[in-house]
Amino acid sequence: MRHTTFLRAMLLGAPVVLGGCDAGYSSTEPARSAVSAAPSALPDYEREAEGRHDVRIVRATGDITASVNEYRDLLGALNPNVAGEQPGGRREINWDAVPAARTNRDDFPGDFFNVNSPRGLLMTTDGTGFRISDNGYVDVNPGYAGEFNVFSPTKLFVAVGSTITDLEFVVAGSNTPATVTGFGSVFADVGRAHSTTIEYFDAAGKRLLKIAAPRASDETGLSFVGARFASPIVSRVRITSGDTPIGANTDDNVKGRGHKRDIVAMDDFIYGEPRAAVR
Repeated sequence: MRHTTFLRAMLLGAPVVLGGCDAGYSSTEPARSAVSAAPSALPDYEREAEGRHDVRIVRATGDITASVNEYRDLLGALNPNVAGEQPGGRREINWDAVPAARTNRDDFPGDFFNVNSPRGLLMTTDGTGFRISDNGYVDVNPGYAGEFNVFSPTKLFVAVGSTITDLEFVVAGSNTPATVTGFGSVFADVGRAHSTTIEYFDAAGKRLLKIAAPRASDETGLSFVGARFASPIVSRVRITSGDTPIGANTDDNVKGRGHKRDIVAMDDFIYGEPRAAVR
């Protein structure tokens, strides 16, 4: 893992982590209150997020537990993994209950968490598939040993042949389009500022928001970012996890010589209960 020394500060009573042009923070204040480091260095999408009054964003790196729990509280109580629309609350995926027969393979089904374990999530990628790992992907590349830590042991998730994962929400166990109030993800080994982002879209395909996960700040190598909207308007999410997919001959190289590569894995997904989209 690659590491940077971060300046720790306090903003509106919430912990803030700043480093370079990263703005990593844990806050339930609106995004405009939390991104304050080197505004001129921020990409346009982050400056746009600052002006939103209808969104609460939570970001963290290092010990992310408190911030993940904060985000869970924003979405509500955890619902069971059953079919049907629940009146509120949230759903979660941590990959750890995925059976051995579906682990350490490149063909994890994108509808698993709607068909096999109903949680109202459909996943696609422009790559060749998805892979769940229980060994930090060292079976793909031994050079990944110690690269990817986990938040909820022991499994991680990546797209294969791409850094893009598209998520579509449906009423759990059905094909009925649904919307959610928010979505957040834990990431392992974010090494470059703005390499790892989440984009939120409404039912018409309009992008509502784009936010970046903060660069990992310590040996744990974990980051979290999530947004909660004032109403259930999120129909689809696009995750970009790093700038290079895993590969047998591809190593993470953030600060070394040669071509720079940031390989990032995903852990827990946390999102609002998928509720039938209003037409």
